[in-house]
Amino acid sequence: MFYVYVLHSDKDNGLYIGYSTDLRKRLIQHKTGAAFATSYRAPWKLIYYEAYMDSADAKGREVFLKSGSGRKFLMKQLAHYFQEHPLRPTA
Repeated sequence: MFYVYVLHSDKDNGLYIGYSTDLRKRLIQHKTGAAFATSYRAPWKLIYYEAYMDSADAKGREVFLKSGSGRKFLMKQLAHYFQEHPLRPTA
């Protein structure tokens, strides 16, 4: 399986959108600081993920979720979560 996931930083209230073939292992890397891209913004919470059978589909979805339209989708999809845990203001 191929996974696209969204993490929420408890430190700065920002998001991280990623892709992995082993979601459990990747989450451990994020939580322990072993993932360079996210180590300085820990701790993290997994707030959303999708699983795909095809790598290209998952990578395409990751690109979409990182776009403006993708972020709007996440805001709608996770509206109740974001009411309780607002994101940091954007510039």
